[in-house]
Amino acid sequence: ADVLAPFGWAYGATVAFKAAGARPYRSSARVICVGNLTAGGTGKTPIVIAIARALDRQLRVSILTRGYGSGVRGPAIVTSQMAASEAGDEALLLVAAAPVVISANRAAGAKLAERNGTDVIVMDDGHQNFSLAKDLSIVVVNSEEGFGNGRLLPAGPLREPVQQGLARADAIVLTGDADFTVPSFHGPVLRARLFPNDGPGLKGRRVLAFAGIGRPEKFFRTLRTLGAEVVATYAFPDHHVYGARELAQLRKRSDSKNAVLLTTEKDFVRLPCSQRQDIRYLPVRAVFDDPEAFSKLVSSVAQGAGANSSG
Repeated sequence: ADVLAPFGWAYGATVAFKAAGARPYRSSARVICVGNLTAGGTGKTPIVIAIARALDRQLRVSILTRGYGSGVRGPAIVTSQMAASEAGDEALLLVAAAPVVISANRAAGAKLAERNGTDVIVMDDGHQNFSLAKDLSIVVVNSEEGFGNGRLLPAGPLREPVQQGLARADAIVLTGDADFTVPSFHGPVLRARLFPNDGPGLKGRRVLAFAGIGRPEKFFRTLRTLGAEVVATYAFPDHHVYGARELAQLRKRSDSKNAVLLTTEKDFVRLPCSQRQDIRYLPVRAVFDDPEAFSKLVSSVAQGAGANSSG
């Protein structure tokens, strides 16, 4: 990793340079950004959904995403009828919570959301993006992984130095169950746990599990915790696009083991509709340890936001 360290310094310096030279667009809607300091899964998507749902009761909310894995540069509005190859798997998960705008250019995406009468924009994964001014910046940290080896990409998981990233954060949400102290951060630190909605009723079920996410082992462990008899597991790269032949092989294996094929919600929305009929998925939701603190944090930004809807 030492050989890669200079590339990491360059990467971190690039983020600082972008921040210093930014002239962000100030939206008429309030902007809540949910981001992270590391590459890989921290549980950001369920947090974005929880915020959108919390605000949706009194305000018009849009989720703004870059649309990882989508073929759309945007700005475009995502509909639930779109295929994952078109919209990206995360966008299809988010659209269940609120209207979703995909845009590689975040300022252009915000303008489209405004034209649709949006009061609050929840920006998915924008902590290192400086094209849009933020009213609240939340950094999600996986307590089990922390900041890894503390090095910057490609020598470690960090997108920028920890102190540099935390200096722009208003609040931190810790996911996972491990004890983790965020170094020298003085804002609110909330804890959210990702709970499976045990829809499929897994206790005692024979399951063949597959996943193409940041941390597939965690998903497999969750299934065992829920009482599933996991007969085999298959891990694929993050955001993996499943081919018909691969799925046929998985079906064949699950049949031979008399097991149900089960995957994550994120993987499920990535499957072609024609391939979903006999595959189950496990939905998850974020539950905050202190719901009042979460509500207070989110509503502090939303106050007065409705005044923008006529403009």
